[in-house]
Amino acid sequence: MPAPLVLVDGSSYLYRAFHALPPLSTRDGRPVGAIRGVISMLNKLADSTGAERMVVVFDASGKTFRDDMYPKYKANREKMPDELRAQIEPLHAIIQALGFPLIVVPGVEADDVIGTLAKRAEAHGESVLISTGDKDFAQLVTDKVTLVNTMSDTTMTPIGVKEKFGVPPSSIIDFLALTGDSVDNVPGIPKCGPKTAAKWLNAHGTLDDVVANAGTIAGKIGDTFREHMHVLPLSRALVTIKTDCDLPVGLGDLARSTPDNEKLTILYMELELNQFLRQLSNARSDNLQTSIKPGSVEVSYELVNTLQRLEFWVSQCRNSTTFALDTETTSLVARTADLVGISLAYRAGKACYIPVSHVEGDQLDVKVVLNLVASLLDDSSLTMVGHNLKYDLTVLESVGLKPSCAVADTMLMSYVLDAASGRHDMDSVARRILAIDTISYEDVCGKGAKQIGFAEVTLDQAFQYASEDADITLRLYEIFNERLEREQSLRSIYQDLELPVMFVLRDMENHGALLDIEILQTQSQILGTRLKELESEAQKFVGRPFNLASTKQLQEILFGELKLPVIKKTPKGAPSTNEEALQELALDYPLPKLLLEHRGLSKLKGTYTDKLPQDCDPADGRVRTSFHQAVTSTGRLSSSDPNLQNIP
Repeated sequence: MPAPLVLVDGSSYLYRAFHALPPLSTRDGRPVGAIRGVISMLNKLADSTGAERMVVVFDASGKTFRDDMYPKYKANREKMPDELRAQIEPLHAIIQALGFPLIVVPGVEADDVIGTLAKRAEAHGESVLISTGDKDFAQLVTDKVTLVNTMSDTTMTPIGVKEKFGVPPSSIIDFLALTGDSVDNVPGIPKCGPKTAAKWLNAHGTLDDVVANAGTIAGKIGDTFREHMHVLPLSRALVTIKTDCDLPVGLGDLARSTPDNEKLTILYMELELNQFLRQLSNARSDNLQTSIKPGSVEVSYELVNTLQRLEFWVSQCRNSTTFALDTETTSLVARTADLVGISLAYRAGKACYIPVSHVEGDQLDVKVVLNLVASLLDDSSLTMVGHNLKYDLTVLESVGLKPSCAVADTMLMSYVLDAASGRHDMDSVARRILAIDTISYEDVCGKGAKQIGFAEVTLDQAFQYASEDADITLRLYEIFNERLEREQSLRSIYQDLELPVMFVLRDMENHGALLDIEILQTQSQILGTRLKELESEAQKFVGRPFNLASTKQLQEILFGELKLPVIKKTPKGAPSTNEEALQELALDYPLPKLLLEHRGLSKLKGTYTDKLPQDCDPADGRVRTSFHQAVTSTGRLSSSDPNLQNIP
């Protein structure tokens, strides 16, 4: 049986999502809660129906023919909240990027567009599914047209309409005219509820028949009916869904197109819709992995310790025009690391390792190696590929090598293409994209207190590990580069934004930030004095000494002795003393206020005024951090060792 044409009441979705879901916003305050709700419902509907044609229809801004008919139409409705209005444009952009046809027709409502499409499809013998929460659509239900409510997971057929409203779909317009609609300000018969309307229609037939028999309706409700029945023609016209609109599209224009993953990635990142970003990234990774056969590449790695073989590898890299390079060093901190060796790869599965300063083993003179490698890096016709290239460039510059060839960074490529798919270190990306478990650093150097430096690793172990790094990097490049060729907007983000920023961050890391250590030390003393005063005040308030940093003691004092209200509990059921709970308690009680100030100043002293001077390079008084460009799924930077982005 062919899938039905699915018509979505986008305006209904929008309002229901806005009012039903908690408010959500981005870090800069942009509201996104309704967007998230609508997209979730659309994805769920698309998955459950399997429809190839699914159209989303929204109300256009401005007046419609119903306003001309009755100026007070919808006059009772409040103005659309600004936080909802701000979500309409990005929501429309996402819907279109998902490939769903989006229709907005001025002068009519979304109901009328949906009604017109439904009747056209039905006339062609097609089944139609209308997704809405609006009761007015019950008038369109037939054996071919069904309503579905995604919020309640219910459907409505002709039988369902009869069960819900007490009248069949053919009587719904008359039913709605009698009851009126306070939300849309449609006049009806006062005090005529659904049961009364159904009773009259079942007794007399149509609305015209009810009017014709108005004199037989007894009681006060009869008097009310006769007094107000003059409004019924207007009410009936207002609630009737127009099914003959002039539309800019036909039934043949409603197929869903291929989603624009480039645009979706940008929109999801801008709006910090990380759930959708992860789903998109996982789908992309799954698609990639279907074309990859683990172990299908023939691997040949070599330990290079003769000039002849080094010249061979350099020649092969030059001939290939694109090669991968990876450095092995003595430290994770690039600016303090000493070079131990260099690995190269010129083709998938073809890689080598050139040791220069291992403790043991035959190795070429480092100057000879650097001179030959420099011939590659100085060739502007070549492209050097690295993974976390910022690190390798810093190491290479420390030994006098400054590449003038083109460069590429597979870590940044992975980040641009699949920001929310997980970690972007080489081991994680290789596992996710190539289905390969790489040799880990701990495999060759050990763990914990017994871990050795890479210079102490035997050459037999080192060359397999290091060669694999270059090989995997080149394989990832080939896949990512092909994808970026297909998705030019993402290539622009990578080429014009992320890659240039990488060089800026490298320079910032190397330059560092100058600290005035004397001022920090003075501030630390001031903070220390204030912390002692707070401890004294808190202990005086309680009447005995206690540890202000002890959660257990605070629970006993706040909730056991002082009987303060429990604002929230820990996962184990104990009263919480976290910052959120203390902030609320501090509004009414003095001790939590003291505790909050003590916590804030203690963190300030321990993390910054005491710690930052210890992180300074004594040679120039500068503190240097490591910036992480490919960590957060939203595109923002992070830093560590020390974290300079959270300094108050």
